[in-house]
This record gives sequence, structure tokens and C-alpha cells, in this order.
Amino acid sequence: MDKRDLAGLFQERLKILLSRADVSQSAFAASVGIDRSALSQLLAGQSTRLPRVETLLNIAERHAVSLDWLLGLSQDEGIVGGLTPSFEIEHADPGDARQTWLVKWHAEAAGTKIRYVPQRLPDLVRTEAVIAYETALVHRNPHTQISEAAFRLDYNRQPGTDMEVCMPRQALEEFAAGQGIWRDLPIAIRRRQMQHMKALVEELYPSFRLYLFDGGERFSVPYTVFGPYRAAIFVGEMYMVLNARESVLSMQQHFDGLIRVARVNAHEAADFVGRLQLS
Repeated sequence: MDKRDLAGLFQERLKILLSRADVSQSAFAASVGIDRSALSQLLAGQSTRLPRVETLLNIAERHAVSLDWLLGLSQDEGIVGGLTPSFEIEHADPGDARQTWLVKWHAEAAGTKIRYVPQRLPDLVRTEAVIAYETALVHRNPHTQISEAAFRLDYNRQPGTDMEVCMPRQALEEFAAGQGIWRDLPIAIRRRQMQHMKALVEELYPSFRLYLFDGGERFSVPYTVFGPYRAAIFVGEMYMVLNARESVLSMQQHFDGLIRVARVNAHEAADFVGRLQLS
């Protein structure tokens, strides 16, 4: 399923809700906190955009439907469905399907803390040139990951968001030095990436906080904890999703353990990135 299909499902659901509401488009838009022109764009057949997380939540709450139904992930409209399994597997591919899951998980976690251990560089601070380089290594189209990075950045710029990122400092040092998978990435692109990352870490602090631990002392797989609701462990082509309260709490505690041994704290992170010597 590509992005057009996903956006088409959302548009169908939105049209159903508009019909049920039996009000003008202006009134419907006002009730969910957007203007009429924004609603028109969401309803347009040629649009491939999903709305902001805040808008998704407003639509679901105002019209008493589940996020799963609104995003086309379920046929069940109800806010409360069946029992949620404690463990699920969601495939990261094909195409834009995984972005819909990420939108849903971020929306459900709105107002809570998101904890994130990235695979390499944090998604929301990567430049398009770096994303294109990474996806070319595995022979994939960069479009989906560029879209994901833009979504995550947009999410973190919204009021009330709270995200902590913890990663090994060696990942940044290897990038700056052009080592490992970065050996063929031109230094000009790496320099622009470091400048971009430093600027965003400064801009988003303190709602976005970056911590760096010593990768020689501790190890972590890439994962994200979405508030108290779920932990998604990235294993290459899929996410292992933990929903049980005890499992999510264990992942929270693991992340907090990484924070406790961090060698670079959040208020120091931008300066650390800015001081890295490129070679």
C-alpha cells in the first residue's frame, strides 16, 4: 500500500464523518481546530498528506471514532475495541505503510514522554542528503524516510511535546570522521548535517533532549517508547511492538538507565555536536 492509498483511506473516513455531522465544511473545520481551506486540502483527491497529530486527535475525539479507523488501519470505529495483544509485529515496509503506524503511535502518546534510541542519527535531525545516502545503500526510495523525518520534526515543534533521545556518542564521532558506512559520504554533506543537527538540538531544547552515552560501556538496540502505551523495537524490516504494561515499563527503565550513565547531558549536546572535528 503506497501513500496515495493510505491518504485515500483517510479521505474516505473524513468524508463519512463530514456527511454524518450534517454541517457546513466551515463548521466542521472549526469543530476540529482547522480552517476551511485546510479541510478542503485534506478532502482533495489529489492530496497525499495526512494531517498533524493534533488534528487527528481532535477529529477522533470530536466524532468518537478510533485512530485506527480514522487512519484506515481498522474497520472498527469504536474507541474501545477488543483486547490488545501484549506483543505484535508490524512490518516496516512496504512503502508508506509504516508512516501510518508511526503517526498513530505518536498521536496516542501526545501529552506523554517519548523515549527514543535511534539506529544511527535521530530521524528528525537528518538532512535529506543523508537520508538519500542511507537509503541508496539498501537500494530503497528515500521518499518514505524523508516524509517520516519531516513528520517527526513537525511533531516535536508542536506545543506540549516531550521527547528524550539517548544514543552512543561514538555514532556521532564516526559520522564526523567519515568512518564505517559513512566513508563514501562527502565531507561537505557531513558538515551540513552536523550544522543542521546542532541548530535543531538548540531550537527544540528543552522539549527535545539529546543525551549521549559511551557505546563502549553500554549497548542498546534501536527502539522507541511511546508514553505508557507501547515500545516499538526496530529490527530492520519490522517493528516488534510491546503493549503489556510491564514490558513497556521495563523498556522505560532500560532507557532511564542509559540516561543515568550519559557522558553528555541534554544541555551540553548542541555544543558537543558543534565541536566535532570532521575529517
